[in-house]
Amino acid sequence: MPIPRSLLSREVPTDHDLRVTGGTWPAGLRGELVISAPHPATFDGPHPFFGEGMLYRLSLQPGTFGAGPDEFAWRQRRIDTPSARLRAARPDVFTPSMMGVQSPYGVVNAANTAPLPWGDRLFTTWDVGRPVEVDPVTLGFLGDVGHRDQWQVFEVTPQPVLPLVMSTAHPVIDPDRDVMWTVNTFWGQLHIVRWDGEGPVQTWPVDGAVIPQSVHTITQTREWLIVADCAFKVEPQVLSGGDRTEPANHDGPVYLIRKDQLEATPPGQPVPCHTFRVAPENNHYYAVYDDSDGIQVLFEHTENAELAMTQREGDLDALGRPCDPALRGLYGFPMSPDRTTLIAFDPDSGTQLHRAELRDPQRLWTRQLNAMDWSTEGMARPTSHHMVNQGWRPEAITQRVLALYGDRVDRTLWPTDETPPLVVTASRDDLAVTAEYELAMDDFPSSPIFVPRDPDAAGTSRYAGSDPGGHDGWVVVPVMNDAGFRVEVFDAADVGRGPVATLSKPGMHVPFVLHSAWMLQATPADDRPRLRFADELSRVGELPDDLAAVALQVAADLDEGVPLDA
Repeated sequence: MPIPRSLLSREVPTDHDLRVTGGTWPAGLRGELVISAPHPATFDGPHPFFGEGMLYRLSLQPGTFGAGPDEFAWRQRRIDTPSARLRAARPDVFTPSMMGVQSPYGVVNAANTAPLPWGDRLFTTWDVGRPVEVDPVTLGFLGDVGHRDQWQVFEVTPQPVLPLVMSTAHPVIDPDRDVMWTVNTFWGQLHIVRWDGEGPVQTWPVDGAVIPQSVHTITQTREWLIVADCAFKVEPQVLSGGDRTEPANHDGPVYLIRKDQLEATPPGQPVPCHTFRVAPENNHYYAVYDDSDGIQVLFEHTENAELAMTQREGDLDALGRPCDPALRGLYGFPMSPDRTTLIAFDPDSGTQLHRAELRDPQRLWTRQLNAMDWSTEGMARPTSHHMVNQGWRPEAITQRVLALYGDRVDRTLWPTDETPPLVVTASRDDLAVTAEYELAMDDFPSSPIFVPRDPDAAGTSRYAGSDPGGHDGWVVVPVMNDAGFRVEVFDAADVGRGPVATLSKPGMHVPFVLHSAWMLQATPADDRPRLRFADELSRVGELPDDLAAVALQVAADLDEGVPLDA
């Protein structure tokens, strides 16, 4: 039973103060670890991905945010978005499904997947919702990005108040233009979205760019945006409770769009793209920002993983054993070993070069997430890519999913026994493994972050250290375990030596979480124009009177700063 049974606990999170319980806290390690998660109390549907958004924030310096002088503040909050407030007021009209939470108001924007720092501003995201800005200190809701009328809204059923916006969980901040780039798909048509940080969003349809499944990531170089189809498949019958009939696509298109062509084209008018195909399937990919030597993209493939299907009553696991009810709702772990590739694209010739690959069927299974230097300098010339891998986990693979994927799964690659979780460092030049550290079998490491050794160094951009790239600093890894939650700190230059420090608190548990990010500091949000929920209620008259009254009250509460739980 290596997967923690507390992972899908419905226990309501609380604030904690952690202490150093192993090693010595490194001098100079500072900033904030921010983690996005679905609120466990709203894991009331068949998929935890659709729980309402919340944030955890761990301060990496002791004695801050109310913690004692030798304690580290762990703070959390459910994000009080309009969706969360409406559902709290009228839970009876909200219905969770495999594809989100529906209501007469529209579709809940969970905003639960990834924190996105932009200088001292903080956003949180979801694949089927607009990015949401929150206060970095209170973690409270500040506003959605762009008025609903500026987006292509996927309105199959009425959505008078809560629009369904097909976007991405990973927008990017352009360091040269100081803007946010993201996407909006509508019946598969890809649109690029640009936001200057205030006011309206601008959108451009991309000529000939069709997304067969979904978009989980957008990445960038200095001159290009890169968007790939991602392996989260939604079939129409699933929306009404039916079963999947096809696996996720094994390959998909990759589109390259020039930024200068976007900026030279009036918003709303189509822009051209260059089209490539990449296999196997993927969800996360990262371009080298400096494109003076060509466009290079690292793809973390999710080969034969099934994120859109979850364990349910009566399922058998990969070894034919009854699935543990404690894991009901867990998504399908990979049925094939991890594969990471580095691909160079040449838009002029239309060719792509497979430069490097990392694949080890004996050791590298179930890549969770990664840590890298997100500073401008670090993305321009990355040196190290840090990953956590959960290991081979047959209890997280069901016979139902195996039957769907059939011959695509090579079972001869399966290890004879379960394998341990790992923290792994690979070189970004050739993807050679330079270090690895083995965790306990019952550990569940989650999304790590990279923290530079001397952030805000003289002569660098604000989030960079003096020696950027990902090798000079620390890798901070949250670890779930039924025995208790802990945070491990590794020297980024030598992950293999093991943690140099551990934070924990007896009896503390943290359930399922998603992506994380590092912020240099958490300061109160500045006062600037933001979209008000009240400005989006032009269709509130379509609702029954009692539901309309709730929407108007939520808008008033947000304007007046009334807490969600008041």
